[in-house]
Amino acid sequence: MSANGILLHVAEAGEGEPVLLLHGFAGLWWTWHHQLRDLADAGFRVVAVDLRGYGDSDKPPRGYDAWTAAGDVAGLIRALGLRSAHVVGHSWGGLLAWSAAAIRPRVVRSVGVLGGAHPLALRHAAAKLPVGRRGAQARASRHVLRFQVPMAPEKRLVADDAAYTGELLASWAGEAWRGTDDFAETTATLRHAMRIPGVAHSALEYYRWALRSQFRSDGRRFRREVDTRVTMPVLQLHGEDDPCILPATARDSTPWRGPRSRFVSLPGIGHFPHLETPERTSAELVDFLRSH
Repeated sequence: MSANGILLHVAEAGEGEPVLLLHGFAGLWWTWHHQLRDLADAGFRVVAVDLRGYGDSDKPPRGYDAWTAAGDVAGLIRALGLRSAHVVGHSWGGLLAWSAAAIRPRVVRSVGVLGGAHPLALRHAAAKLPVGRRGAQARASRHVLRFQVPMAPEKRLVADDAAYTGELLASWAGEAWRGTDDFAETTATLRHAMRIPGVAHSALEYYRWALRSQFRSDGRRFRREVDTRVTMPVLQLHGEDDPCILPATARDSTPWRGPRSRFVSLPGIGHFPHLETPERTSAELVDFLRSH
């Protein structure tokens, strides 16, 4: 599907109120396979997309800054023939959902963020010195700095059948899920997806542009645009054991949440609520979407 000047691959299910699902790092549309079924069964039209640079979507050499990627989201909603949609994202996808809601509010009905935070909440937390309690998010985000080195991270992500990608997934997942067959299937699927030509570089470019943009005019413009309380409700689902986006960072997103928003904490869950506890995640999403 053509949107914002590129082709994006989508998977669809169901009919009714439209819900757009955005995956996070090392993902693709498949990571939402539980919610595609559950939300469609609940009476929604559900669309899961491979973000720019991932899966079967285009992998252009540029456009991985948050401003452009949020434009992809708004463009896709229009390309689907919709005036607006509920937008749900995991991690990076959640950041883009929140960004699209701030920058293009007319096309976003509500926002769901799983294992993620508002971009400015994350920026403020990660910018602190990595010492003491206040520097916990900076320590949790050290992989972002490792990803800034050219070429070497790409090679590491795909080496040995993308073994390092699997290691990252395991380090961010909740302990209970790591020992399951479902985790093994997910790891195998995402390791395979990371080895698609161009995906490793594209995935890392999101992180590189997140840092580059701090020193560019487009980054300052982006920060101004998203530094506002969105007009629509926001649902945050966050694992209490998330070691990647810390629960405290997620909770610091409160100033930017719209009216009638919710924060749901999930005990024993890591960075992947939609995969670690799919039934609970789908139920929370359905309840939130129906209420709005």
